[in-house]
Amino acid sequence: MASPRPSAPVFLLLLLPLLFGAGDPLPKESRLMNSCIQARRKCQADSICSAAYYHLSSCTSNISTPMSLDGPSVPEDCLEAAQNLRNSSLMSCTCHRRMKNQAACLDIYWTVHPARSLGDYELDVSPYEDTVTRKPWKLNLSKLDILRPDSDLCLKFAMLCTLNDKCERLRKAFGEACSESHCQRQACLRQLRAFFEKAPLHLAEGLLLCPCASADQDCGLRRHNTIGPGCALPSRTTNCLELRSLCLSDPLCRSRLADFQTHCHPMDILGTCATEPSRCLQAYMGLIGTAMTPNFVSTVNISVALSCTCRGSGNLQEECEQLEESFSHNPCLMEAIADKMRYHSHLFSQDLADSTFSMMEQQNTTPDVGSQSCVPSLFSCILSLILLLSLW
Repeated sequence: MASPRPSAPVFLLLLLPLLFGAGDPLPKESRLMNSCIQARRKCQADSICSAAYYHLSSCTSNISTPMSLDGPSVPEDCLEAAQNLRNSSLMSCTCHRRMKNQAACLDIYWTVHPARSLGDYELDVSPYEDTVTRKPWKLNLSKLDILRPDSDLCLKFAMLCTLNDKCERLRKAFGEACSESHCQRQACLRQLRAFFEKAPLHLAEGLLLCPCASADQDCGLRRHNTIGPGCALPSRTTNCLELRSLCLSDPLCRSRLADFQTHCHPMDILGTCATEPSRCLQAYMGLIGTAMTPNFVSTVNISVALSCTCRGSGNLQEECEQLEESFSHNPCLMEAIADKMRYHSHLFSQDLADSTFSMMEQQNTTPDVGSQSCVPSLFSCILSLILLLSLW
């Protein structure tokens, strides 16, 4: 006697994890197209690739500045090691800014970077894989009733962060580390990075990029002090090129600067931007907590700048000014900031009968591997469900 078939709801329950698991937005290493950690494992399985990687690693670790293989003083054996890596998967590997082993991934990326640009002058290219944020987020504006109706948006976003356990915990951590009484700059920068990497993105953006009326000094000051400028920024005025050299000696800062240069770079004199505003903004926020931490210049406008000067640059004056102006006079960055502030203003300007609502904001148009792979799996799950129900 044949055993009874399970009921239709059982099939549905079995398929639900496949249907809804496809939307998991977490940046797991296995979902990256070709993470440098995965590429390194593949390289280790090949004796020639593994030997070349170790040799190139010793070449780059013996110098204090980023290595270029175009210089005349590069040893022949380092050139040979780089050449042996040209056909490996390491040449196209990437990292993710929220992955668990980000530091190890970036170390691998910059170790093989000289091989990537062998024989061809190339500016640093962002090591980060582009991703899409598709997870909707909720705002419960009814909880803001305790504030005065005319409270500025910076105060409202601060309150929304306070009402979110994770945001409040991370904000308290950097607030304490960056306070005047506990100021240790490296600890302050570390906690700032943790906040902008781990806090809910919409709340972190709201705190940093809350719009203020030009006459509202208190709002502008609250926004300006978001990153604890008294502790996070250098205690003395540093030359911008010195600041960049310090940044380039650190794989994380170098990566964030390359990401900024990739996504916030005007491609022509008309100010045509390389990518859309959301990517530029993400790259800009990634610099907060590094040696190249930018901030708002004043409390009355949205101009930003590095905390450095070009005085004393000598023959490198023009190069220094170009670096400084890539922040202070960057049309792509200014448009990205203004666009986000308009978006934040719109959130609070809507006539909200129900003050709890969801918002979905697509960060960019290039889907990550997770969102790409979910499409065929979702289609196959739905097709299987239709077939099963038709046979029932």
